[in-house]
This record gives sequence, structure tokens and C-alpha cells, in this order.
Amino acid sequence: MTTYPICQACGMQYAEARDDCPVCEDERQYVPLSGQRWTNLTALRDSGDYTPRVEEQGPGIIGVGSTPGFAIGERALLVQARSGNFLWDCAAYLDDALVKQVRDLGGITGIAISHPHYYTTMVEWAHAFDVPIYLHEGDQQWIGRPDPAVKLWSGTTLDVADDLRLINLGVHFTGGTVLHWPDGENGQGALLSGDIVQVIPDRTHVGFMYSYPNLIPERPRVVRRAAELLAGYRFEAIYGAWWDAIVRTDGFEVVQRSAKRYLAHVVDEG
Repeated sequence: MTTYPICQACGMQYAEARDDCPVCEDERQYVPLSGQRWTNLTALRDSGDYTPRVEEQGPGIIGVGSTPGFAIGERALLVQARSGNFLWDCAAYLDDALVKQVRDLGGITGIAISHPHYYTTMVEWAHAFDVPIYLHEGDQQWIGRPDPAVKLWSGTTLDVADDLRLINLGVHFTGGTVLHWPDGENGQGALLSGDIVQVIPDRTHVGFMYSYPNLIPERPRVVRRAAELLAGYRFEAIYGAWWDAIVRTDGFEVVQRSAKRYLAHVVDEG
């Protein structure tokens, strides 16, 4: 299991050996100038280069990843919801020590991932905790390692628990999804956004991009729809994909004014 090939650039684990990585060859990502290189979880663990990192990111939200980060370097978020712990997004590195730390926090009841760049070793995580993975069917083609643990869903929303809702915004990827936790931030609401609503250095705004590394803007109609969908939810904080990438206050207003600013820049009113 731990010897399935993993792309060193994006962290996607595949079911069998291959020369190409479709995720990296897509225009939203890139093949490094040094070329495509491969590893596996056994090699990563045996290297001694990585150690688990588990740190609080906000009220009831625990960051889960490694030091240093591997591949793209995102961290996952453990949401300590009333309905049970839920893992949002996925970090590529996983070892027995990290599994133990998450179990000591109460384990997880399920996993949902914002978009294919963070699918990584999701099947390893699902098997370690014997839980399902919820992915939007719009991104089915990008699954590198198919498995019965993967549960595809369709439409605009999916309640994975009575207090946790997935919302398909379609930003960045067709299946680009965020997680709304109304009880987050001590009842003020939290939006877990991955790269779908990107937390940027200026915390008074967020970003919307089709490709972040290649600087391809998202289509205006997609951003407009995303803002309209999120207008129906309230949230104080926005948790992005990176350690401490968090909008702490006025999250709802931040999204709406960011969409308005984006559309003003990309839509030619003339």
C-alpha cells in the first residue's frame, strides 16, 4: 500500500507506476523544469526528512500536516464539529505517529477535499481511519487511485453531517468545493476554502483564480456564481490551504467585496 507511486511535484498518489502526471501536465499546475520525479510513502518515511505537524488553527480547528511540507505543501484541517471530527483537505505525508496524534484527538468520521491538487494520499488516510472520502463528481477524472472509500456526489450542496455542508462553487476546478461550518468561530460560522476561495496576504480580500502558479484568472461567470452561492451563508472566518492562512473577521463581507472587485477588473463594461 505505501509503495504506490507519488508525484513529487503535486503529491498525487497513483494506483500504478507511470511516466506522466496528468495533474502536473494540466494548465493549472506545471511539470518542474527538472522533470517529473516519483517517490512513495515508504521512501518518504524512511528518509527521516519529515515529521508530523499538528497545531491549532482556530476554535475547534486543528491543522494537520508535516514539517517540512511535501509537494505543494498544503495542510489539512481537522474540524471538531458537534457531529464528530471531520477532515477537510489532505496533506500528502502520513505515518504512524501522525495517525496516532489524530486518533488521540478523537479520530475522524470522514474526509472531503476541495479540489484535485489536494487529493494526494487520500486513500491512505481513508484506510487508516476506515472512513469515506467525499469528492464532487465534476473532478472524477483526476482521481489518481480509485478506491471504494471514494464517494462521489453531485449537485451544488451535500450535508456530510447535520452541521457540516459542502458547497460546490466550481472555482479553480469544476468540482471546486468549500466546507461551511455554521458552528465554527464560536457560533459565528467558518468557511474552509482550500484554494477555491484563496486567502491572500491582504486579509481584507480573497482571490479567485483558474490557475494560481500560472496566473490564469478565473472566468467571471464562475466567480459571480460563487459569490451568489455564498451570499446565502454566514461566516466570520475563512480558512485557506496553508498554515495560518486565515481571514479571522468579516469573512462574509470579504468574499462579497472581493468578488465585486474581481469582476470590476476582469469584465469590460465598455
